[in-house]
Amino acid sequence: MASIAIYNIMATYLITGASRGIGLELTKQLLDLPASQVSKIFAVARNTDTGLLQELVQKHHDRVVPISASVQDNASVQKAVEAVKANLQGKGLDVLVNNAGVMDHSPGKIGSMETDQLTWTLDINVVGVQRVTAAFLPLLEQGTQKKIVNISSGFGSFAYVAYTAAIPADAYNISKAALNMLTVRYAHQYADAGFTVVALSPGYSDVDIVLQWIKTDMGSQDADLSVEVGVAEVKRVILESGKEQNGKFLNINVPKADEMKWSYDGQDIPW
Repeated sequence: MASIAIYNIMATYLITGASRGIGLELTKQLLDLPASQVSKIFAVARNTDTGLLQELVQKHHDRVVPISASVQDNASVQKAVEAVKANLQGKGLDVLVNNAGVMDHSPGKIGSMETDQLTWTLDINVVGVQRVTAAFLPLLEQGTQKKIVNISSGFGSFAYVAYTAAIPADAYNISKAALNMLTVRYAHQYADAGFTVVALSPGYSDVDIVLQWIKTDMGSQDADLSVEVGVAEVKRVILESGKEQNGKFLNINVPKADEMKWSYDGQDIPW
């Protein structure tokens, strides 16, 4: 991958879903880097008043800007664009991390899945990414890195269907497959403008998705990775990815342990 020094100088980031889980931990770990590398993070969430996010804001008030917005609402997203634009004062946005997402629980066969459930999941996981990306595109075009990272999942890979079919989350799998195509379309259509657009699987970690499963018949003991370990790799991939990764489905790289159910070998994931 590309050198961190080349692609990350005084970079500005926008992370959706930043109030908890992967988004919150990514914000936290990026703030561990010097301001000369990561100068500012716009932490977008429906509710930015959560205690953990506010702790980061208070500790790094000059580098973290909380932005309240819903990826399901056009007006809300546009309001966020205006807030970010005003804060940047004529400068561009370097990196967009589309992390906000939901995971459904759909027991039974796909024929019994409620259409409202599928519509809701697609609206957040796919249409929401389009809302945010399209809205922030002009600011990204002014940035130096022009990098878009869509947090996807191996559950959206056609090559992995045999392994993920037993997971009761049909709408989630469908939405991540659609997100992957959205990623590829952006990558191809904006390559000549200098963009790097990737899909990234963060691994199977004990974040909010798995905690939601506790309410059903699955628990956090099914997770392979802690959120800290998974996000450390997500951060590395984001920092090091460059134009040569444009349009790829990237995986994190974590040494295989006996208790791990999945492999995180750092190799590109098949679509």
